[in-house]
Amino acid sequence: MNKSRHLHRFIRSSTSSEVHTCTRNVRSLSTVRWHSTNAAAVDDDGYKGHGMLAPFTAGWQTTDSNPLVIEKSEGSYVYDVNGKKYLDALAGLWCNPLGGNEPRLIAAATKQLNTLPFYHSFWNRTTKPSLDLARELLGMFTSNEMAKVFFTNSGSDANDTQVKLVWYYNNALGRPNKKKIIARTKSYHGSTLVSASLSGLPALHQHFDLPTPFVLHTDCPHYWRYHLPGETEEEFSTRLATNLENLILKEGPETIAAFIAEPVMGAGGVILPPKTYFEKIQAVVKKYDILFIADEVICGFGRLGTKFGCDKYDIKPDLVTIAKALSSAYMPIGAVLVSPRVADVIYSQSNKLGTFSHGFTYSGHPVACAVALETLKIYQERNILDQVNRISPMFQDGIKAFSSSPVIGEIRGTGLILGTEFTDNSSPHELFPPEWKIGAYFGAQCEKHGMLVRVAGDSIMMSPPFIMTSNEVDELISKYGKALKDTERKVEELKHQLK
Repeated sequence: MNKSRHLHRFIRSSTSSEVHTCTRNVRSLSTVRWHSTNAAAVDDDGYKGHGMLAPFTAGWQTTDSNPLVIEKSEGSYVYDVNGKKYLDALAGLWCNPLGGNEPRLIAAATKQLNTLPFYHSFWNRTTKPSLDLARELLGMFTSNEMAKVFFTNSGSDANDTQVKLVWYYNNALGRPNKKKIIARTKSYHGSTLVSASLSGLPALHQHFDLPTPFVLHTDCPHYWRYHLPGETEEEFSTRLATNLENLILKEGPETIAAFIAEPVMGAGGVILPPKTYFEKIQAVVKKYDILFIADEVICGFGRLGTKFGCDKYDIKPDLVTIAKALSSAYMPIGAVLVSPRVADVIYSQSNKLGTFSHGFTYSGHPVACAVALETLKIYQERNILDQVNRISPMFQDGIKAFSSSPVIGEIRGTGLILGTEFTDNSSPHELFPPEWKIGAYFGAQCEKHGMLVRVAGDSIMMSPPFIMTSNEVDELISKYGKALKDTERKVEELKHQLK
């Protein structure tokens, strides 16, 4: 078998787990398919050519190779159908902080299933778990006062709901032209029609006729990559705030309804805000009466070492999106937190119209709410913030010790979230040829050594479970180091081939 056929048969790129951060990575997806050793085949054909239209997965991956089929989970680990054990350094999709097989969450779901497996929340009918969870969330979020909770099924439909609420709010105030939403380049807010438009990742827009015309994008606040020579973080933040204000003035402040931001950008590469960034951005949006939407889907419930990212960066939002860690991903659930400023207008307008005509069949699903309630109890009873802040320095310092590698441009993170960007000679301007797929190779090596990470172009990301032990953090660092050594050797090989 020739080399290309060998690669074609055996390689499965790990970049497909979620969206690629730029067009060139999507176009080069089939150029190089690095070898992965999971071999998740239960027979000669395994699950190759399976019947799923798999999310964020290229067609060739399901037709040419077997998927990695995960069968069970225990604590910080998952196991494939062949029994191979992996340290889940991404906590599923940033969403499983309590790890696998938490008995209290299983018991909460079972009890609710035996009591009331489903009832809706339409027409002033609802269930006790949904009411209890709403009360708990309103008391838990303290960065700014919140008055109401609207339940959804995920972060994506929660962000779609945000836009509808903002439009409803401005229509009620007699401002029918104040409808545009400003998001940021490299942001991720979901994959439904509106939330994908809000996301600042080109792969979510290509061939979907997105983004929608009412969505605008402003600068990505990545200081390392985009700062000017000699520009401090504070000066960089000032420039980005000025650019935002200029965009608002260009479009007309009377047309801009809201600004949406993740406290720390997740899928775009784990990008932390530079110093004074949110202070200056909030001043701009407040000046022009623009609502601030905080997307806490990844950052919320302790990921950054604070209850919410808003607490860490002193953000005072008008609306908040939560999901993922809300139920530790044991049940699908998301929510929108609504400030009194917005909720009062919505109530007044719905009284005039006779109803608030928005909702989902599974809004406030009693089983999902019961599991979420138990999740929040566990966070409190086990002092989960103390746990995160105890192990996060080991995690951050251990990985950042590899920063001097010649294939690493930047390692960035806080709490239990971290990203690594691979560049040549540690420079933000010396990128590896896209066909080398260095990020994908690193991810495949992690998988070979028994660890799962998130790959996006030449960046990889980690957001491990909150329950990790010190020994598991050491294991994570060790596996990262082994994958990095493999990657350094591969880069040397590829460079040698160019000579």
